[in-house]
Amino acid sequence: MGKIAVVGSNMVDLITYTARMPGPGETIEAPRFEMGCGGKGANQAIAAARLGAEVMMVTKVGDDIFADNTIRNFEASGIDTRYVERVPGTSSGVAPIFVEPSGENSILIIKGANALLSPADVDRAGDDLKGCDLIVMQLEVPLETIYHTIEFGARHGIETLLNPAPAPADLDPKRIEQVTFLVPNQTELATISGLAVNSETEAETAARSLIDRGIRTVIVTLGARGALLVTKGEETRRIEPVRVTPVDTTGAGDAFIGSFARYYVENRDLDAALHMAVRYAADSITRPGTQKSYASREAFEAFCASL
Repeated sequence: MGKIAVVGSNMVDLITYTARMPGPGETIEAPRFEMGCGGKGANQAIAAARLGAEVMMVTKVGDDIFADNTIRNFEASGIDTRYVERVPGTSSGVAPIFVEPSGENSILIIKGANALLSPADVDRAGDDLKGCDLIVMQLEVPLETIYHTIEFGARHGIETLLNPAPAPADLDPKRIEQVTFLVPNQTELATISGLAVNSETEAETAARSLIDRGIRTVIVTLGARGALLVTKGEETRRIEPVRVTPVDTTGAGDAFIGSFARYYVENRDLDAALHMAVRYAADSITRPGTQKSYASREAFEAFCASL
């Protein structure tokens, strides 16, 4: 199996389960609170590692009480932490998450040390990155670091995946043209393309507009409706969803990307990796939480066998 590097974020998830969101100036009681490790980069790394992939993490943590726990969490999943750097005088990233009874969630992001991940950090990990088969990125770290990483991958013949989340309006399409896979959800696709994305037809149109700008492959995640694969000169392919009863959708997109990365580097079978990713994301939403909802390889194989 190939090796995956994740250049991205880590967060501490502060999860509140609530009957409803409070209005302005309103205080309400919530029935339950949990704390866990999260952040899009860390989530995707953990998902891939739980499924047996060899994963290296390039990220920054603060010097607060959360940093030790974050590093221990990576190590417990077998992730290479040589490039997880502590930043003195800085907080770790945190993500307050509010989950409603339907399983829908609202999330706030405070980047903390993630905002200090720099191109120089990527270069310091350069020799080990060159030994990877896929570099996975998100946008909870500085854009210049992401652009630099994409260029690094292209220069050294390493495939790259960018999950443009959260999607900034100032993302430069020219600076991400060399990415191998762009994997947005519908909201992110609308922001990047500048087009409405309220249906699968509109999603395909918006994704094709990015292909026309030079992006090679766009994978649009559609939540309960599966995913779309859009490539230049080929028909759009729809990856059918798996029907489950959702408990908590937090982290489902990260589960999709981490599992896609793991199965893609195994044998470069794009369609097979996408079908496995849809199943892994579906399985993850049947349990509460983010990383703790991600199944091990053995548990996931049992889930697939039950379908």
